[in-house]
Amino acid sequence: MQIVRLVMLSALLVGLSGTGYPQTVRPKDALLYIISPEDGAIIKGPFWCRFGLRYMGVTHAGDEFPNSGHHHLLIDVDEPLNPNEPIPHDKKHLHFGAGQTEALIDLPPGKHTLQLVLGDGKHLLFNPPLVSKKITITIKKPGNRAPEKVNETPS
Repeated sequence: MQIVRLVMLSALLVGLSGTGYPQTVRPKDALLYIISPEDGAIIKGPFWCRFGLRYMGVTHAGDEFPNSGHHHLLIDVDEPLNPNEPIPHDKKHLHFGAGQTEALIDLPPGKHTLQLVLGDGKHLLFNPPLVSKKITITIKKPGNRAPEKVNETPS
């Protein structure tokens, strides 16, 4: 009887020491990437950002299908995500919980970084996290064209 109590206490302590958010395991060969725009692109906004995913499926937030999740686009995010917390939802962490694989993004002129993260049905990171390469793009200022040459003839 003493052994049974010890085993139950051990199981309870292991459960309590967890994060409260068990991470969903993902296939090791899964790949998340940004199809477009390309890294280093100089574009005018708004622009279409297209998401790529291999060896997993895209589904809605709240769905708990194996080997599937939904996209989150990180814009100008340098801080690492906390694996014990849901992915934040704000202007820098865009959620695509309806299963979208592309989005029209409108950013102010200047340099920006973009990175995709796949979240499970509860907006949690997979184990290990599935994160794309971070790319840098530049949004041109509206009306920013090269100056026109003026042909002047000396008098």
